[in-house]
Amino acid sequence: MPPRSEPMETAAAEEEETRGAEPKVEEMEPLIPGLPDEVAEQCLLHLPFPYQSLARSVSSSWNRALSSPSFIRSKAKAAAALSLPYLFVFAFDRSTLRLQWQALDCRTSRWFVLPPMPLPAGGDGPLCPPAFACAAIPSRGELYVLGGMRADTQSPLQTLLAYRAATNSWSAAAPMPTPRCFFAAGAIGGRIFAAGGDDGGISAVECYDPAADRWAPAAGMRRGMARYDAAVVGRRMYVTEGWTWPFDSLPRGGVYDADRDAWEEMRVGMREGWTGASAVVGGRLFVVSECGDGRVKAYDEGTDRWRAVAGGAVPAEVKRPYAVTGGGAGEDGRIYVVGSGLDVGVGTVVPAAGGRGAVERVEWQVVKGPPAFADLAPCNALVLYA
Repeated sequence: MPPRSEPMETAAAEEEETRGAEPKVEEMEPLIPGLPDEVAEQCLLHLPFPYQSLARSVSSSWNRALSSPSFIRSKAKAAAALSLPYLFVFAFDRSTLRLQWQALDCRTSRWFVLPPMPLPAGGDGPLCPPAFACAAIPSRGELYVLGGMRADTQSPLQTLLAYRAATNSWSAAAPMPTPRCFFAAGAIGGRIFAAGGDDGGISAVECYDPAADRWAPAAGMRRGMARYDAAVVGRRMYVTEGWTWPFDSLPRGGVYDADRDAWEEMRVGMREGWTGASAVVGGRLFVVSECGDGRVKAYDEGTDRWRAVAGGAVPAEVKRPYAVTGGGAGEDGRIYVVGSGLDVGVGTVVPAAGGRGAVERVEWQVVKGPPAFADLAPCNALVLYA
């Protein structure tokens, strides 16, 4: 009996039908029903931090749009107009030494806890929180955590961790060539500089390019210094060791000029009067004194002198230890003093008005830390636009 041919004929017919059929195009769901996608993308650009990263879970189309390189580029271009300043605070639990980053929206007094920072390479033992250095590129919403030290072996680390507010995420970057702790770090022209460290035995300076994820040597310090405080003003980084017990010798300080790739001695008046943690506001250098009730003073480059700022000391409810930073200029210029329990003194710097001899004034308000932060102590603070 000849074989039946119906299945073959059926298969041939189906194949012919498939060849002639139009290919199916997967329909993309709109980002926001009723709006063209290009308009919806403009709406997504206005999502405030940290909701942009959280919005990825709304739908696959939102996740695709928010993760696309074109959207991230648009966000970067619009950052100056659309981003708002947030205070990012690096803190640790005093009983467990657990590290924690959080961000404060000073407009709403609302805190956001960041994802856990990855454990630094070699940091599988207990870590010394103040040994890290931090730097930020505020306009790009990027912060960097560098170096550090194991508390059990006192071994310095080569850490470089990068956080990007646009994605609310951490990533490991190229480690520092030189392990460091208690050193100075700052951002100049979109690059990160690391200088000095340990007990002053390191004079090497290294520069990190985030775009290339690569380190390169920079001009070395005239002599190695451990960090007491450091600040970047314009394209110059100032590093001071501060006064040390028994105060029988003047403090040492150095100034790095990025345009000349060269170091020079810090002027005498600047280094003698630098007696606290610094904040740069509108291109001016301020210091919150570590002594007494936390008065603020400003450096006058023309006279190489520090002048008291009017308006009173850091509010008494903000308890030491302090982490200090600054941000903005003109009417938006502010000094942020983060204290124990992450209570924050926000000091608005009012420019000097009047004739010769007039001084700036700082007007304070306090943002109380939530009860969950009661055991936290700050060790660094930075302003980012997110």
